[in-house]
Amino acid sequence: MHLDEGEAQAIVLAHELKADYLLIDERRGWKQANDMGIRAIGLVGVLLQAKSLSIIPAVMPIVDDLRNIAGFWLSQDLYDRIKQITKE
Repeated sequence: MHLDEGEAQAIVLAHELKADYLLIDERRGWKQANDMGIRAIGLVGVLLQAKSLSIIPAVMPIVDDLRNIAGFWLSQDLYDRIKQITKE
């Protein structure tokens, strides 16, 4: 499995620091971290958690901005799933 240098370094650092979570969105990096026993969470997971804790009022406006302005890639299936989960 080939990871880019930044992902690989983030995983190594999370492992060395015994971090509670590693924030990573690339599927290969996420899988590698989990295979090493490192709990990984993606940006969408953080947003869903923030909403559940009432830190933010809504997820979909942020997800839409990430997609449309920042060029953050999400599959349509994941996008639809987020909408279903948030009921937004």
